[in-house]
Amino acid sequence: MSRYAYVNGRFVRHGQAAVHIEDRGYQLADGVYEVWAVFDGKLADADGHFTRLWRSLDELRIAHPMGRAALTLVLGEAIRRNKVREGLVYLQVSRGVARRDHAFPDPPVPPAVVITAKSVDRAAAEAKAAKGAGVVTVPETRWSRCDIKSIGLLPNALAKQAARERGAVEAWFVDELGLVTEGASSNAWIVDADGVLRTRDTQANILRGVTRTTLMQVIGEAGLPVSERPFTVAEAKAAKEAFITGAGSLVLPIVSVDGAPVGDGVPGPRATRLRRLYIEKARATAI
Repeated sequence: MSRYAYVNGRFVRHGQAAVHIEDRGYQLADGVYEVWAVFDGKLADADGHFTRLWRSLDELRIAHPMGRAALTLVLGEAIRRNKVREGLVYLQVSRGVARRDHAFPDPPVPPAVVITAKSVDRAAAEAKAAKGAGVVTVPETRWSRCDIKSIGLLPNALAKQAARERGAVEAWFVDELGLVTEGASSNAWIVDADGVLRTRDTQANILRGVTRTTLMQVIGEAGLPVSERPFTVAEAKAAKEAFITGAGSLVLPIVSVDGAPVGDGVPGPRATRLRRLYIEKARATAI
């Protein structure tokens, strides 16, 4: 089945989609992106993703390509044209097309917009979650503005490749103090020896995960103890449970860190329950 992409104002067949060679996203990674999970053909955690998108654009001084209502319609059309009921929709906004120069174009040019959507096999994802996954640790090598969802993802790509080569699904960055910051494409969590859910606070140099934010609401509604406090690799290996959160992974139990089992080496009850509760909430509130 043919797939369609939205590129700068029009839908084209996915295989024929293209951007200009002097798009600043292509040449300078001068852009931002967002990824929404799709449940029942609807956008999950919509408010959080739009809020983060506007913030990332504003931090980089990139003009908003359109208002939220218009963008919601375009995202919905991308989902419809690609016949996605369960999956992901990807949005990228670059500063636009201009003669290559590090400084911003003067006068400014219109931002460039690309949207794609794809289906996800939820049954396979649930089987993966029931089995659990591994993470590996890598040194923190990223820039000091990880709060911006920038398309400059080379350190993340290298970390993901390191994880794949070591039989894991994710890499956790570790800072100079030996503390886990976050994953290459997810936020990192543990259930510590006292049974407290722990994840790094967003005042640190990490991405303000939208799935993380919704899960915090779920945790509050469930009355579970939680602390926005960093943890070391040793604490992760000694934890009762571990998991990651993100639009792609949702809530994914982690059963090993650098090959060492976490807890009993199988998905724990807390992570398993939170995955179920998160999906229920995300599906019920999708728009």
